Amino acid sequence: MELLSISCTSVPCHHPATLNWKVVDNSLGLKNSRLLPHRKTGIFGVATKPSRDLGSSHNDSSKVENPYQKEGTRLLSLLEGPRNCAIAENTTENYNYYVTDGKVGLRDIPRNVDEVKKVLIPSIPDESEGNPGSPITSCFWEWKPKLSVHYEKAGLENVHAPKVLFLPGFGVGSFHYEKQLRDLGRDYRVWALDFLGQGLSLPTEDPAPSDKPRENSEEGDEVWGFGDVSEPWAQNLVYSVDLWQDQVKHFIEQVIGEPVYVVGNSLGGFVATYFAANNPELVKGVTLLNATPFWGFLPNPTRSRRLSRLFPWAGTFPLPSSVRKLTEFIWQKISDPSSILELIKQVYVDPATKVDKVFSRIVETAQHPAAAASFASIMFAPKGQLSFQEALSRCQMQDIPICLMYGKEDPWVRPVWGLKVKKQLPEVPYYEISPAGHCPHDEVPENLESQGSIALPLLEEPDYVQDGISRELEYVREGSQRSAQVRFFGSKISVWNLIGSFLKSSVANFQVNSR
Repeated sequence: MELLSISCTSVPCHHPATLNWKVVDNSLGLKNSRLLPHRKTGIFGVATKPSRDLGSSHNDSSKVENPYQKEGTRLLSLLEGPRNCAIAENTTENYNYYVTDGKVGLRDIPRNVDEVKKVLIPSIPDESEGNPGSPITSCFWEWKPKLSVHYEKAGLENVHAPKVLFLPGFGVGSFHYEKQLRDLGRDYRVWALDFLGQGLSLPTEDPAPSDKPRENSEEGDEVWGFGDVSEPWAQNLVYSVDLWQDQVKHFIEQVIGEPVYVVGNSLGGFVATYFAANNPELVKGVTLLNATPFWGFLPNPTRSRRLSRLFPWAGTFPLPSSVRKLTEFIWQKISDPSSILELIKQVYVDPATKVDKVFSRIVETAQHPAAAASFASIMFAPKGQLSFQEALSRCQMQDIPICLMYGKEDPWVRPVWGLKVKKQLPEVPYYEISPAGHCPHDEVPENLESQGSIALPLLEEPDYVQDGISRELEYVREGSQRSAQVRFFGSKISVWNLIGSFLKSSVANFQVNSR
């Protein structure tokens, strides 16, 4: 059995009976490995070897189907703009969750009886303070004709260090991990890529040129992909999870050259799990950051051949005329800079977080002539051949280590979805970060990646592993003192300890309210 330490990934070292994960700020952290340079960290978790008892995961798949559909509808309402924010907010619960013996519920999860301790951790590299960290290189890799993949890399001089690949969420790209690249690139070899159809991995030529002028179009307002006939290189192009997992596979094989630790946020978490399930020989571990638990609305033609025939178009080029009109109408709204800024404000809960760069890079992508048609292809692409739960089960069967890290205040992929994964895989470590929204690696990067000088006592403390612990991490950012709370739930949670802790917490709260 291996000993793994992880922050947005895991790293191998030898241990007779446990998997040891380390979380540092919003990324990867490595400690106690005989194979790696020593790096201190702020948070650790312990997980036992993944169990091969998969009965519960299969039996529960039908029970969560309707909640997944309901959640998909809710997220679509969020994408439609500020006028629908009230609808989404009404469905965003303001309570905690519990996990006991594989069950997930919507009650207050009891706080640990112990006092929450404060831990001071170092700041991450900051160019404005003369500490730029590891230099980042921007590159392009031509995977297929007219389809070049953009990626960023750092720390390649660390020849014998572990290798980590970061996968971005929907609508962003490798730039969303530059904080991790600068920090982790000092000790490890790190890459972050843009999925095809997003970021800077958009086609270099029009996949379906049109000779007809668009209605209400302004001069210089060029749009690609709205013609009646696709180019030969784009005839089978569809921006689906199957395409993205193939992209990741070939990127690792052709660019990186050996197995890696994969870290994914939101859509990137879904792709990371899907990819790992199908390519275990290329994966050393997976860390999920507020991973979306579903992707795609149309049936997969391989799994549901008859049902898929009801949908004659599934994201390929050229776009049908009806889809073009719908895409123009929706894209005009969601690509507007004010709408983009509103969406960013939804997922970043701390108003002090600087989002200028994220905003400008998303706007830049939205202005690319291929962006609108690529968006339509993504939205109408079929589901993957495996659901999220099935991919998790396959990872479990193949002993792929998994670590869960979720921002507590995420209005999109709420913590209950991370706890559903914890229910399916009780042995995996789960970290809840607050305050943090949908992108904890960008909003609170200190909590997941810094070279913290004090480790939380999670490695050799059986009580902590059963009950979980909380720590308030303090750090300095831009000259100001900041803090965030991280709660850890280990491989097993004692029901009686949980009940006792809940009762003591309730009594304490009653006494406070009675004063």
